[in-house]
Amino acid sequence: MTNPIHHSATKLSPSSSSSSLSSHFTPKTLKKFHLYPSNNHHRSNHHLRFSCCQSSKDSNFSLNQDSTFFSILLALPNWVDSIQEKGLEKKRSLYDHGDWVQHRSSSRHVRHFLSSLGSRVILSLLPPVIVFTSVAVVVSTYNTAVALAWLPEFFPILRASSLPYQLTAPALALLLVFRTEASYSRFDEGKKAWTKVVSGTNDFARQVIASAVGPDDSVLKTAILQYVVAFPVALKCHVIHDSDIEQDLKNILETDDLAVVLTSNHRPRCIIEFISQSLRSLDVDPTKLQVLESKLSCFHEGIGVCEQLLGIPIPLSYTRLTSRFLVLWHFTLPIILWDDCHWIVVPATFISAASLFCIEEVGVLIEEPFPMLALDELCEKVRSNIEDVMRNEKLIQARVNAKRKTHYKRDSPNGWTASLENRKPD
Repeated sequence: MTNPIHHSATKLSPSSSSSSLSSHFTPKTLKKFHLYPSNNHHRSNHHLRFSCCQSSKDSNFSLNQDSTFFSILLALPNWVDSIQEKGLEKKRSLYDHGDWVQHRSSSRHVRHFLSSLGSRVILSLLPPVIVFTSVAVVVSTYNTAVALAWLPEFFPILRASSLPYQLTAPALALLLVFRTEASYSRFDEGKKAWTKVVSGTNDFARQVIASAVGPDDSVLKTAILQYVVAFPVALKCHVIHDSDIEQDLKNILETDDLAVVLTSNHRPRCIIEFISQSLRSLDVDPTKLQVLESKLSCFHEGIGVCEQLLGIPIPLSYTRLTSRFLVLWHFTLPIILWDDCHWIVVPATFISAASLFCIEEVGVLIEEPFPMLALDELCEKVRSNIEDVMRNEKLIQARVNAKRKTHYKRDSPNGWTASLENRKPD
């Protein structure tokens, strides 16, 4: 007859138990099992071994769940930021009459609401809104558990007076208003700077066409106008991140000129130097040359304003104060509203976070004005205007010369000259 004690000890020998034990066991656990060689302890050991394995698996599963949860929390802002950056790369378009009719349409509210999920402003609100709504759920769950005596009595209900919020609400409102207004002033300044660049470019091209009338200046005049068309494109690529200046200028500049521009550290100023050197080679009066060179100051001014807006943001302390104020406000909002709202603090926190963070997000987006402007269409408009003037230059000049040689008759086809001659002074 086999000795049960010996049989049990044999079963629990290191050689036999090591093959049956899970890989989650440590050597200390094995030594602990050998202290109980009896049959009763053999059953308890199996139970203990299963419990240890199960607890180890549960802990690993819990850690995996936590790591997955935190990885999702970290991946969500990155996903939102990537969508937002792709939205900034989208080309804006100038409005025409049809766009304005749609813009002021009475159905715009329904259209804007239905397109909410595609708005990068609303998508950027997902991380803070989810976090603060989750905090409201946790606070509401805790207070409900305390009120129903599910927790020991020494756990207090999280509540506070709403008087501090009533006193600080105007300060938060003013802070958001000033933050958004400061951002819009930067947007407006960038828009005005580009308006001056576009108007200055068109005016400079007109001056070049009117001044360079010599037969030997036609080729050089065409080259100058190409440089003038290329300047706003180079400035656009200078102020917008990840712009492909080579792709944008390859159909405007010649290959050799483009190679020089690409090797330059400051492409817009390099094009201005091309213009300046070409002007000195024109056969024009010194007075006209001086006037033309003075027009280049508009280009330098545009570069200065754009670089200032790009390099100097709103004071960072102002932006950080607004962000910290909003975060502190919404972390404590469920505690403040609990006595009056109870579980309604969850939708109240959601609405408050979505609205206030949305205002702050709009201010941050328009703080950098250039991705918000239709710079590609502005550059294309400058190019089409100059090409149209060059195309009609000879036709217009022929018509003007014909009028110089022709005397107007009293029976003019439109009657305009005769009407002027027949007018009597008052």
